Amino acid sequence: MKKDRHILIVDDNKAVTIALKLLIKSEFSQVDVLTNPNTLISKISKQAYDAIILDMNFVSGINTGNEGFFWLNEILKIDPDASIIFITAYAEIERAVMAIHEGAVDYVEKPWDDKKLLSSINKAIERRDARKEIKRLKNNQKHINQDIRQQFQLIKGESPAMKEVYDSIYKVSETDANVLLLGENGTGKEIIAREIHYQSNRKNEMFINVDMASLNEQLFESEMFGHVKGAFTDAKEDRIGRFELASNGTLFLDEITNLPINLQSKLLVALQNREISSVGSSFTKAVDIRLITASNKDVSKLIDKGEFREDLFYRINTVSIKIPPLRERREDIPALISFFMEKYKAKYQHSSVKTINFPLNQFATYNWPGNIRELQHLVEKFIILGNIDLNKNDTQKKIIAISETESLNIDEHEKMLIYKALEKTGWKYQETAQELGIARRTLYNKMKKYGF
Repeated sequence: MKKDRHILIVDDNKAVTIALKLLIKSEFSQVDVLTNPNTLISKISKQAYDAIILDMNFVSGINTGNEGFFWLNEILKIDPDASIIFITAYAEIERAVMAIHEGAVDYVEKPWDDKKLLSSINKAIERRDARKEIKRLKNNQKHINQDIRQQFQLIKGESPAMKEVYDSIYKVSETDANVLLLGENGTGKEIIAREIHYQSNRKNEMFINVDMASLNEQLFESEMFGHVKGAFTDAKEDRIGRFELASNGTLFLDEITNLPINLQSKLLVALQNREISSVGSSFTKAVDIRLITASNKDVSKLIDKGEFREDLFYRINTVSIKIPPLRERREDIPALISFFMEKYKAKYQHSSVKTINFPLNQFATYNWPGNIRELQHLVEKFIILGNIDLNKNDTQKKIIAISETESLNIDEHEKMLIYKALEKTGWKYQETAQELGIARRTLYNKMKKYGF
């Protein structure tokens, strides 16, 4: 069955256009031909094409390729997502590189190989579809930003420590400087990163969050930079990486110090050059990102131990913001409790629960090892159960009691087991993973699944 796609051939050689049309018609449903490029702009203004095959030379005796570049730029003015394949009898490596740099998808030499040309057309179509999908996602992003911002709302407290953080947020948001967020697990680094994004001139573009600890090392380059179809066994189609998705917006690399040292150099090159190369492709693409990174570790100690590159540290650390743990901003706890109470009252439809009934007096000397994340889950538990007790044994008994209910839902039991392990280890992820007998990356993925 022919693919329902619309292809345009632009070439002044009628023999070439006839041969191309016969070939392309064998696989695609609609093929148009132009032998005079002067009507090209009028044509593409009325009809969108999935791929355009464009000759580089139209005037007899002139083989510079300048005409092709001229029409390439004219097409892209009308349709920035156009996928254009140059075709020429005068192939040169330098000209091919220039063609890709100017915006062409591929560069084909006459006489062509039928299979390779059809493959090139399919890749051009996939690239156009990908570009359109990115545009759709970015347009959707503008509409859903408000909902996301409410979900990751920054709760302003009154503590001096957080007032310094707010001041830094608003100063750095006015720039495109790279920001490194430092703080313990659960202190709200992602929320701070999103607030910087929302306060910046990139607020209507994509915010792409990458948890570096959960990335598969073997697929790191594919995830970050994308890949082309056939680049490896499971690469059944082109895939756009996180860098390209975040272009014109913000890329947030969470827990960046968990990235293995052998992969840090690949990240550094992309950040230095602001260019990426998809796996399996020999061409580079420019990306324009605002970079925000985060870590819960002492980066200087990692550098001393040879576990983190010093040059990468300087690249990501134009400005650093230290986010204080909850025990150092106790003045903010009532506002946080109030926010989470309203959130979970709405979620569980328990509107009768009053904030004043939350046993705040129990927390006078509590050190909050899990920080805001731990407070959030305690409030959620209070809304569900109607009471909480910070006494360790009592808390564990209640968790066990919940896990031993008649429910046979595996996810519910797994969530409770993870919560119990987190409380036992003081919310230390490495120790929690060891306690559960799983890899740290698996723990991260499960915590993300259950909303920890």
